[in-house]
Amino acid sequence: MPTPLPFTLERTVMIRATPDTVFRFFMDDDRWASWWGAGSTIDPRPGGCVRIRYPDGSEVSGDVVEIVSPRRLVFTYGYVKGTPIPAGGSQVTIELDDHGGGTRLRLTHEFADATTRDAHVQGWRYQLAVFANVVADEVNARAADVVDGWFAAWSITQRAERERALSAIALSDVSFRDRYGLVDGLNDLVSHIDGALRFMPDVRLQRRGAIRHCQGMVLADWVATVSDGQARASGTTVFVIDAHGRIESVTGLWNA
Repeated sequence: MPTPLPFTLERTVMIRATPDTVFRFFMDDDRWASWWGAGSTIDPRPGGCVRIRYPDGSEVSGDVVEIVSPRRLVFTYGYVKGTPIPAGGSQVTIELDDHGGGTRLRLTHEFADATTRDAHVQGWRYQLAVFANVVADEVNARAADVVDGWFAAWSITQRAERERALSAIALSDVSFRDRYGLVDGLNDLVSHIDGALRFMPDVRLQRRGAIRHCQGMVLADWVATVSDGQARASGTTVFVIDAHGRIESVTGLWNA
C-alpha cells in the first residue's frame, strides 16, 4: 500500500526453497529469530508486534501491516532508541514468487530520507544472505543422508533396486560429471553405474568427514576402497540440491 515515505531501497534474491517453506520464517518466533538474532519475535497477524534484536544489541520494533501467506509480509520498522529511524518511521515489504524451482524474494524498504536509506543497503545485503542460508539449512537438514545414499547407490548391483534408490534422492533429469562420466538423466546414470560395477566390481564409495553446505550446494569428500579396505582413490563431490531437497546435479572431482 502507498506510504508518504519517498526514498526506497530494493533488493531481489533467489532462495532454493519453495515460497511455502520461505514463508514459515515469518510465522513463528524461533524461525524469525534464526535470521535476525536471539530474542527477536513476530506476531504474524495485522497489527501484531514485530521485534528485532540484532546481535550487537540494537533493537527494532514495528507492527505487521499486512500478511498474505505465502506471498507477502509488510511491517513498520523503527529503532527502540528512536534513531536513526523513529517508531513507525519506515516500512518493509517482502514479496515471494515462484521462480526456477525456488523462490524469488523481493524486498522493498521505504524511508523518509536518502541518508538513512543508504546506511541500510549493506545491512540488508547481509541480512538476506543470512536468511537464504537458514532457509536452505532447513530444506537440506538431511543432506548428509542424501549424500550417503548417492554413494551407496554405486554399490547396488541390482539395476531396479539402484534405480529406486536414486529416484528417492535425485531428480529424473539429474546430471552427473566427473573424470569418467558425462551423463544426463536418471536412466543414463543407472546404466553408467552398471558399467562402473562391471569394470570395478569391488570398489566402494564412502563419504569421508562432514559435508559442507551453503544455499543448496553441498561439498562432500569421498574415498574409494576395495575389498581389502585399501583406498584406491579420493576426491570431493559437488552436489546441487533443489528446493525440495533432491539432487539436481553432481560433479565429482578426483584428487591427483
